[in-house]
Amino acid sequence: MKKLIALACLSVAVLSGCRLDMHNQPKYKPLRISEFYSDKRSSRPIIEGTVARGQLKADTYFYTGKVGNNVGEEFPFPITEQVMQRGHERFNIYCSPCHSELGDGNGMIVQRGFRRPPSYHIERLRKAPVGHFFDVMTNGFGVMPDYASQIPVKDRWAIVAYIRALQASQSGTAADLPAGTQISKSAPDIIHVGPGPKMESTKGTPGESGNLRKESGEHK
Repeated sequence: MKKLIALACLSVAVLSGCRLDMHNQPKYKPLRISEFYSDKRSSRPIIEGTVARGQLKADTYFYTGKVGNNVGEEFPFPITEQVMQRGHERFNIYCSPCHSELGDGNGMIVQRGFRRPPSYHIERLRKAPVGHFFDVMTNGFGVMPDYASQIPVKDRWAIVAYIRALQASQSGTAADLPAGTQISKSAPDIIHVGPGPKMESTKGTPGESGNLRKESGEHK
């Protein structure tokens, strides 16, 4: 008898801790049919004009590189040294395997048989608006897939800025420099070429043979 009473008390204590409240209530599972709504859909359509947090994209040009249906000619923000450095870094990571670090289309993947992209230094691409390069990275072009999921929007613009710098490096002339800029015709005294011994200039004209010699000893 005592055992029965103890068991009853234990059962009351256990059951008193079970609260259903809203845990057990009528509800629809996703995509189940509903007799309540006239269209029979339990999952209701999103209210027109609803925008998910972080996806407003009010600056259309920043996200598309286009004005209407035309690719744009301008950058959507100032191009600073930091932007150029970022573009250089991202270009070498994502673009150089095909386009090469020079932008001539002879990247490592191309050297192993992949279809060669056009050089950035051809007339057509030198004259292409900056929005063209952004649009290609965003949506892909030909055999090139889009990079929208790999490269954030601002980084894509930074890469475009660096592409413009690459183009200028191959097609620029002294006339493009600011007035008063002096161009040195002699090699620097010391040229660091990476790990190992330093290379010291013999003060010759750049490009001449024998212009560099090894300097014994460790780096200072």
